[in-house]
Amino acid sequence: MAEVELPNIEELEEEKKKNFTRRAALTTAIFAVILAITSLGGNNAMKEMLLAQQQASDQWGFYQAKVIREHLYRNEKLRLETDLLERGSLMKPGAKERIESMIKRMAEEEARFGAEKKAIEEEAKKLEHERDVNRSKDPYFDYAEVLLQIAIVLASISILSGSRSVFYFAIIGASLGTLFSLNGYLLIFRIPFFH
Repeated sequence: MAEVELPNIEELEEEKKKNFTRRAALTTAIFAVILAITSLGGNNAMKEMLLAQQQASDQWGFYQAKVIREHLYRNEKLRLETDLLERGSLMKPGAKERIESMIKRMAEEEARFGAEKKAIEEEAKKLEHERDVNRSKDPYFDYAEVLLQIAIVLASISILSGSRSVFYFAIIGASLGTLFSLNGYLLIFRIPFFH
């Protein structure tokens, strides 16, 4: 009868631990990659939010300047119209024509600043919307980063201890972190207390 060599149970157990360790290490590396992508998205959302806020503030500053100029021209037009009403019959024809042409020019300038003001307002509101969208994304990236960092720590502990149950908690944390990260990019759903 041929002899069959049975594998040593201790060697099989050690090989099993090595396989678990390799899988856990590879999974931890994947968690780290997802964390890096999440961190990039969070940083970009924050930068875009701050930039949009600065640009919106600039636009509202321009808007305010246009409003002031519009009111200055309106007030000057009203003053000239009042002068014309008050002294129009006593004025020389040349002076009267000059004031009427100035009134017309003031009205045109008032209208021009009013139109420019509306275009600036639209741009400012568009930038505020962009700011608000990026502000909505930011908390998802923050929570995703935390969950992924915790998952990496748990996965490392599971490698050192050989504990599969700790590794399963790491997978759950990383899954939630990945879901929040995806939501940070796509805004598929909203969690009320994040906003």
